[in-house]
Amino acid sequence: MTVVVQRMPRRVDGVDAARGLALIGMFVAHVSPATTSIQATELIALANERPRLLFALTAGIGLGFISGGVHPIAEGRNDLRRQIAVRAVILIALGMLIWATLDPLVFIILDVYGVAFLVMLPLLFLPPRTALALGIGLIAITPALAEIGARTEFVAAVRDTPLRFLSDWIVGGAYPVIVWVPVMLIGVALARMDLGSPRLVGTVALVGTAAASVLLPISSLLPPPEVVSEASWSVPLRASLETLGNVGVGALIVAVMLALTALARPAVRRVAGAVLSPVVAMGAMPLSIYTLHLVVISLAKRQEDGVPTDDSWPLVIGLVVGSMAFAWLWRRFLGRGPLERLLRWASGRDRSEVEAAPTSG
Repeated sequence: MTVVVQRMPRRVDGVDAARGLALIGMFVAHVSPATTSIQATELIALANERPRLLFALTAGIGLGFISGGVHPIAEGRNDLRRQIAVRAVILIALGMLIWATLDPLVFIILDVYGVAFLVMLPLLFLPPRTALALGIGLIAITPALAEIGARTEFVAAVRDTPLRFLSDWIVGGAYPVIVWVPVMLIGVALARMDLGSPRLVGTVALVGTAAASVLLPISSLLPPPEVVSEASWSVPLRASLETLGNVGVGALIVAVMLALTALARPAVRRVAGAVLSPVVAMGAMPLSIYTLHLVVISLAKRQEDGVPTDDSWPLVIGLVVGSMAFAWLWRRFLGRGPLERLLRWASGRDRSEVEAAPTSG
C-alpha cells in the first residue's frame, strides 16, 4: 500500500506582498502623530481601516492555501482543523499576554485573529461560490450590526467589567469578529478559485475597483458618527458601505501584487520581485513582525503634557525600515519567521506535512 500525502501550495509572493503592505499600514495607523494638514490627516486615516481588512482578506487566502487551494484536501481535514484550533488558542493567549504585560496604546489584533480562526473552522471547506456569496452578503450587513451593537447599553455595561474583551471580540472593538469572518470567507473563496489565473485576478481587480470607486464616495456623503446622534440610521449604513469599499481596495491590492509578482512579463516580475522582496519577507512572517512592533511601541510610550503617547514619525520610519531589514535578512538566511516556526511546531503542522514513504501491506 502506498500512502500519499497531498502537498500544500507554496507561499505566494503576491499575497505575502499584500500582507506586508497591510503591516506597514498598521504601523502608520498606530504611531503616526497628529497633523494640522487636512491632506496628511486624510492620508493617515486611510491607514486606519483598510490595513485591517486587507490583513483579514490575506488571512482567509492563507487558510484557503493551507487547506489545499484549488483542490481542497479530502483526507486529514480533522487534523488540519485541530492544527488551526491549536494555533487559534495560542494566538488568543499571546494577545491576552501582551495586553496584560505590555499594555500598548493600540488595539491588539492577535486574540481576535484567534477567535476568528475558531469561527472559520466549520466554514473552511464550503464550496467556493457559496463561501464568496456568503462572505459578500454578510459583509454588507455585519459592519452595520457591529456599529449598532457597539452603541447598546448592554455592550457599554460589559465594557465596564473585566470581561470587556468579550464585547470587543464580537462587536465593540476595532477588529470585530462578525466583520472579520466574512472577509476571511471571501479570501478562502478566492484561494479556491485559483489566484494563479489571469482571468480571475483581472476580475478581482475590476470588481475591487468598482466597489471602491462607487461605495466609498457614497459613504463619504453620509455624516460621520461624531456629528450625528447615536440612533441615526446613517451610522450603520456608512459603516457597511465603507467596509465594502475598503474590502474592494484590499482585493485590488491583492490583484495588483499578484499581477506584478506572478503574471506580468518576466522583466517586470524580476524588477517587482527585487523591489518588493522586503515587503514580501514581512508578509511571510506577519506574527513575528506584528508582535515585535507591539514590543517596540510599548517601549516607546512616554508622557507628553500628562498624556501617554507613542506617536512619532521617526518611530514610523524606524518600524517600516527596521521590519523590512529584519524580515529580509531573517528570511534569506534562516527561512521561516521565528514565531511562525514556533507556532507551526506547537500545532504539529511540521510533523503532519512530512511525506510518508511507500510502504507495503
